[in-house]
Order: sequence, then C-alpha cells, then structure tokens
Amino acid sequence: MNPDVHEGGDADHPEERGTPVGRRVFLGTLALGALGVVAAPPLQRGLEGFLGGAADKDPTGLTGLLPNGGGFRYYSVASSVPRRNADTYRLKVDGLVDHPATYTLADLRALPQTRMVRDVQCVTGWRVPDTPFEGVRLSRLLDAAGVRPTARAIRFTCFDGTYSESLTLAQARRADVLVALRMQDKDLGHSHGGPVRLYVAPMYFYKSAKWLSGITVTDEVRPGYWEERGYDVDAWVGRSNGRDDEPTS
Repeated sequence: MNPDVHEGGDADHPEERGTPVGRRVFLGTLALGALGVVAAPPLQRGLEGFLGGAADKDPTGLTGLLPNGGGFRYYSVASSVPRRNADTYRLKVDGLVDHPATYTLADLRALPQTRMVRDVQCVTGWRVPDTPFEGVRLSRLLDAAGVRPTARAIRFTCFDGTYSESLTLAQARRADVLVALRMQDKDLGHSHGGPVRLYVAPMYFYKSAKWLSGITVTDEVRPGYWEERGYDVDAWVGRSNGRDDEPTS
C-alpha cells in the first residue's frame, strides 16, 4: 500500500533513513478506512485543524492515511521522507548488469517518454479511474544497462530509506511498466512519490513504489516491504487493467 503519502522530510538531513510506521498505527488505519471516502475529507480537515493546519506535524501519521484530493489516499511506511529535486535526485541502476548507471532527473527527462491512462487500484478498495502517467519505460533502462543472462528479477529501493518492491524480469520488461516522472499531466510532486516513482499499471498500487532511488537486477525475486508482511508478490489487478492485454506502444 505504498500508494500516496504522508508528507514530511528533513531538509537538513536528506540521507537520513525514515522510521517505519508502528504496527498499532498501521492497524489504526484499517479502522480509519472503514469511515469511508465521504467521511474522510472533513475528518482530515478536523485533524489538520487540531494540529494547526499541518499534516506533517502529526506524530502518528494518520492524517496522511486518509483520502485526499483526486480520490487518492496518502500512505507512507516512514514517519518522514526527505525531499529530492532536479539538483539532488539520483536513480541508480546496478546489480547483474554490464553497464551500471546513475541517472539525474534531467537524464530521465531527456529519454523518450511514454504516456498511458489507466485506473489506479489499491488493495484497500479505493480506485481512481483514468489516471494519466508519463515516464520512461523500465525496459529501456534495463536494455541500456545490459542485463546479464543470470538475471531473473528486479529489486526497487526508495529514498525514504524503508520501502522496497520487486518484479520478475519478465514483468519489468512489460510495456506498461514505467519509471514515472508525471501523473495527471503534472510533474510528480513529493506527496505522490516524486520526483520519480515506479508505475506498474497492471498491478495493485503498492507495487508502484514511491520516491524511487534504486533499480537492482537480481538472480531471484526478493519480496518487498509489504510482501514481507503478507501481501502477494504477484499483485495483478486483472483484465480491466491490462494483465491479459499488454500494450505494445
């Protein structure tokens, strides 16, 4: 459930690892989810008002776990997330490759961009239909890196210092898997995992890791953050989101 965010961050300590959200706080979000999308916006406004109008002052992180504008709910497994911009962002591609590389935001923007419009589906039940994403196909970065014959999977890491995800190599090479730079026809903001996030269109949104900083080619699938806590490693949504009809352009 890495979908979308509790904003935070410490500009004075950009490399500091985030602190995982505790089990009680996470379980509390399940109860909050039962309030429903209709009740949540006024509840969030009330909580933010109690906190002086700033969700990132909430030590529980619960304000960031409620539905917000555009139909998204905001989640994070870290209590704070450092911010990156065009000057400080880096994406490393390494592991079982012949040509490891590090990309700046400008490097990624200079590559051919793919735009797709799909539904965003979360395992907790909410859905945002017809959401545009735009970015670089992951397969392009893998081809440039020269994936070795022993490679079987990809591990993704994030600059929140906590979250991780994985795909098989075949899944990662699909045409509908992006290293995304834009969402809803705007540059990705911090609260949506910017400046760069993974977007795995045919899978539940927890596979689309926010704040992407590392793409490591591995010899086996290594379960990600939520998969180590019981989520499915293969998180297909189904035919409606393209699992059985992979795009070619």
